[in-house]
Amino acid sequence: MDVLIDLDGTITDPQSGIITSVQYALRQLDCAVPEAATLTWVIGPPLRDTFPALGVPAQQVEQALMHYRFNYTGKGAAAGSRQATHPAMYDATVYSGIPEVLAQLREADHRLIVCTSKPHVYAGPILEHFTLAHLFNAIHGSELDGRNDDKADLIAHIMRTEAVDPTGAVMIGDRKFDVLGAKANGMPCIGVLWGYGSMDELTDAGATSLCAAPGDLADQVAAISRRS
Repeated sequence: MDVLIDLDGTITDPQSGIITSVQYALRQLDCAVPEAATLTWVIGPPLRDTFPALGVPAQQVEQALMHYRFNYTGKGAAAGSRQATHPAMYDATVYSGIPEVLAQLREADHRLIVCTSKPHVYAGPILEHFTLAHLFNAIHGSELDGRNDDKADLIAHIMRTEAVDPTGAVMIGDRKFDVLGAKANGMPCIGVLWGYGSMDELTDAGATSLCAAPGDLADQVAAISRRS
């Protein structure tokens, strides 16, 4: 079975790096900067949708993205500084149990594919940083110009590029965007409860099943595989 897996909120908890970069971008544009504790909702949706919801005028959204990426990648840091060697994109933690379940899924002969709205030019290095990239057959994300920002478009792209049959595949993610993107492409989706989407959000979006802990994930994938 082909297993498509979201990155932020599913494999890693990226809260610190994403939220501080969003706040940085807002400050550069003299926009109101909400407290970090109120910004967990920004983890998941495409930033081109997030910044307007934070009050950034439409004509400044691309500017906001530029500032965000400047901070997120550490490109604005002084040479030799900690941020230059450890940019905000690496301010994340791998959820406990995730490396083990990824290895278990590979051992069960599932093909693992990262499916993230984060640009793939960031997703690859992040997975390398956490020594997880080798567990995946392919890593797919959006393009910097906005192509495949939408999860439905991204999943359709992966299906074409990797020859994925949706009836023999499953999407795994923590937000409604993962569920709705999978449904749009005729693919089941396991909603995980350790990320940033609530049980109600995932249920209302139509998740095939809900998974409470990484240790339960392999069994849920096996159950869907038996039904496909």
